[in-house]
Amino acid sequence: MVMETIIKLTISLLLGLFIGIDRQLKNKPLGLKTTIVISVASCLITIVSIKSFEMFAANASVSSGAVRMDPMRLAAQIVSGIGFLGAGAILQRKNDVILGLTSAALIWAASALGISVGVGLYKEAIFATALFIVSVNVLPTFIKSIGPKRLKERNVAVKLVLKPKFRMTDLLKTIEGSQSSNHSFVSFIVKELKIKDIEEDNQQISLVLSTTEKEYTTEIYYFFKKMEDVVRVEIERL
Repeated sequence: MVMETIIKLTISLLLGLFIGIDRQLKNKPLGLKTTIVISVASCLITIVSIKSFEMFAANASVSSGAVRMDPMRLAAQIVSGIGFLGAGAILQRKNDVILGLTSAALIWAASALGISVGVGLYKEAIFATALFIVSVNVLPTFIKSIGPKRLKERNVAVKLVLKPKFRMTDLLKTIEGSQSSNHSFVSFIVKELKIKDIEEDNQQISLVLSTTEKEYTTEIYYFFKKMEDVVRVEIERL
């Protein structure tokens, strides 16, 4: 029975992994770690519901009949309540960046572990905890090392103030065929673009660029700073 549970939890990890890869390839906020944790925790709670009913459901004599007792009613309320705590861990910054999804998922997963231990499923809870730790700290790095190149990319928000009459098209061509200061070729992908006029007839362009994780944010700053027509540079790692 324990082996069956381990197999179920492992399968749920793999399914959550596939969903996470799909989301991350599409640059969605929901990534590898979050989907894996949610998938495994959901599987664990389902197993707990089934096993606790088998272990603790009992007949209670009430007058002329019998009432089937369900010990999971309070546990279901715990899962719903923990969802509000998880929501409090999620933050949204400017540039539509969402932080805290994995933390929220782990808060919810912790409730599943607590319910499991409360029911007496100690081995299942211990194994699920090991899966959570591996999923958050080890598995994403391993997948990125063997997976598609896009899994190794990150986004950078760049805001530039340019001199009047500077041609934005030339800037975009320079970015797309860029080379960092350490002379290693870096391919920037322009994902978002916003242009507006500001004071003194200067131009402001706001970009969200996709680049490799190995590229230092400071090197990206110096790349734009050395451009002749750039008046001011502001960079934020997303």
